[in-house]
Amino acid sequence: MQRILLFDGVCNLCNGAVQWIIQHDPKGNIYFASLQGDNGLNIREQYQIAPDLDSLVFIDNQRAYTKSSAVCRVCKYLNGIWKVGYVGLFIPKPFRDMLYSFVASRRYRWFGKKTSCWIPTKALRKRFLD
Repeated sequence: MQRILLFDGVCNLCNGAVQWIIQHDPKGNIYFASLQGDNGLNIREQYQIAPDLDSLVFIDNQRAYTKSSAVCRVCKYLNGIWKVGYVGLFIPKPFRDMLYSFVASRRYRWFGKKTSCWIPTKALRKRFLD
């Protein structure tokens, strides 16, 4: 079963998070697609995710999770201490999503946008759907 993280391909914070997840997911449990790419758009349509949704989207067990739920569920598949992030699901969703939205709404201002794409190594390309 494929687990897919859809991310904002122009966001420096999001791209950095993808690279960080790759380092902490040595088993290759998670695949990636940008929200702006053809595969990302197709996945969004398949799971009926609003085109204007400004969030990470994590597909796991044929379900789509957004915002803080996506982040917490990704942690389940990471190695080491990072699995603890999955416990964040016990924090009420409104509080988690409020923090997520606070950072997300400022991510371009704080971290900037990409002017060119990061090109994964040949070994990592198989984990990218776009």
